[in-house]
Amino acid sequence: MAEIREVSTEARRFERIGAHTHIKGLGLDENLKAVKVKDGMVGQERAREAAGLVVQMIKEGKLSGKTVILAGPPGTGKTAIAVAISKELGPNVPFIQMSGSEIYSSERKKTEILIEAIRKCIGVEIHEMRKVYEGEVTDIDIRTAPHPYNPYQKVPESVRITLKTTQQEKTIEAGSSIAQQIIQQGITVGSVIQIDAETGRVANLGLSLESAKGKTYDVDTRQKVPRPSGEVLKEKEFVYMLTLADMDEINARSRMGGGLFSLFFGGSESKEIDPEIRAAVDEQVKKMVDEGKAYIHPGVLFIDDSHLLDLEAFSFLGRALESELVPIIILATNRGITTIRGTDVKSPMGFPLDLIDRSVIIATHEYDSESIKEILRIRSKEENIKLEEEALERLKDIGSKTSLRYAVQLLSLAAQNAKLMKRDTITLEDVERVDSLFMDISEATEHLRRYEEKLMYH
Repeated sequence: MAEIREVSTEARRFERIGAHTHIKGLGLDENLKAVKVKDGMVGQERAREAAGLVVQMIKEGKLSGKTVILAGPPGTGKTAIAVAISKELGPNVPFIQMSGSEIYSSERKKTEILIEAIRKCIGVEIHEMRKVYEGEVTDIDIRTAPHPYNPYQKVPESVRITLKTTQQEKTIEAGSSIAQQIIQQGITVGSVIQIDAETGRVANLGLSLESAKGKTYDVDTRQKVPRPSGEVLKEKEFVYMLTLADMDEINARSRMGGGLFSLFFGGSESKEIDPEIRAAVDEQVKKMVDEGKAYIHPGVLFIDDSHLLDLEAFSFLGRALESELVPIIILATNRGITTIRGTDVKSPMGFPLDLIDRSVIIATHEYDSESIKEILRIRSKEENIKLEEEALERLKDIGSKTSLRYAVQLLSLAAQNAKLMKRDTITLEDVERVDSLFMDISEATEHLRRYEEKLMYH
């Protein structure tokens, strides 16, 4: 008998704490007014309220093809606001986050990477009515026949299944393809299955709770589900969530024959998708929407460090914004008046003026000392760190003098120092020690200047 040991039902937390793990939303009330401290967000009230209006328009489908620019100094919460927007939108709205540097590849064109990211942000909710046989298997009989090339081997020829629901019991016969699927999926008496009446696809939903096996087995890897209701043969609505990028890839594979193309014809599979395939997918989606079989969910493409995009990329984004199927594009940058990459032209944020002109800009500002203190308090709770009030005040002063990011880094380091000292609470002594061991950007700059003549240039 296998040795089975019961363990505590308490779920273990994932210990890796990210920079924005504490963000749960924009922290707005029912009137879209920012609360000083809510959902992990602190301060930046005007930026959060502006983002709240953007979220409301996204949910109503009125902001497709628009550009939002998040502009502000480093460490002022631009990425936090973008993460909060994704939390507010929920799981059904695609949200893709990338850096401006990701478009540069030696294998793919910049425009190909951008258009793929854009199409990953367009969700297509497909509704399909299909006839299916659904029920609990109460009897199963698989008939076999000799293999056509090996008379000593048997292969499934047909199957006879009895399916039972709460209202009906029906016996059906099916061919070899369904019989093979039943064997491969390990379907037995007591299983709840679905058989597509048109395609013959078999889905094993789990073990029926009302079956003898469902009542007998205490330990079973199969999911237990109730016996289906209604008739055995019924029409059911299936809902699929795909993105335009998923549909592009499916159509490209079907046209090229997948990996068989390179196997039989000696060609290599393309890393890029033909524009004709994307155009065909767009037409297919529009037709399904017109027929009421699909709904489009425009998502969000967030490009951080977007000043790293060059003129070609900006030109492509400007053209893409004019198409019918395009997401909301959020660009974040911490640059002032700087050169547009790929040119000698200086421009605000390093963006072309025509792109800035068609965008709405959300500004972020530096945090005040009280906001820094509250953010540090939230981060300490998220990282399960205890700290004394004096230590928190000292970290607040350091953050006000240097930057919030540096203070957050010292918080984790001080926690590690306290752990080495066999303490479970950060004290002022821990903060002072790690502050003396590490340098902020101004101290690092002064250090480099002091040893400028001794440092190597190449």
